[in-house]
Amino acid sequence: MPRIPLVENKESLTPEHRLVYEAIGKSRGEVRGCFPALLHVPPIADHTASLGGYLRFDGKLEPKVRTLAAMTASREFDCIHEWAASVRNAEKNKVSRETLVAVHQRQPTTGLPPDEAEIVDYARDLIYRHRVSEAAVESLRARLGVAGLVELTATIGYYAMISCTLNAFELTSSPNPKDFPI
Repeated sequence: MPRIPLVENKESLTPEHRLVYEAIGKSRGEVRGCFPALLHVPPIADHTASLGGYLRFDGKLEPKVRTLAAMTASREFDCIHEWAASVRNAEKNKVSRETLVAVHQRQPTTGLPPDEAEIVDYARDLIYRHRVSEAAVESLRARLGVAGLVELTATIGYYAMISCTLNAFELTSSPNPKDFPI
């Protein structure tokens, strides 16, 4: 049960803010997830949708890297809504089952495909240590380029913010995955 009233239709917004509601619905097919809460402050909802739209639809990261970043952040924040989406995207974007299990069970990344382990470790370090090693930065910069490294870092931060919003207000519109519940 949500902890705050949700903005469930555009009629509850001022005329100028209805455009934000409509744009979010158009870009995502419907207004759901964190947006019915964020729409209490339409500029925040608008900027969040814009950033998320870029990262999800227009960003340059390969889908597998983006999925690993989202999956790790949402799992580390125990966010059912985003975790469920990540589990669905993992197979589609060729994330190994071993990595999905390791992220789900918060296991070390030793023995995982190195390209996947590197992203999971980077995200975990940012979330738990609030820092990353020089070696991790250099390795990912060589692999993704500077712009890719910045986009990866922003993706992790975006999904952490979304997870915090969903968790704080107890929002979920996705069922907990049966094989990988949190």
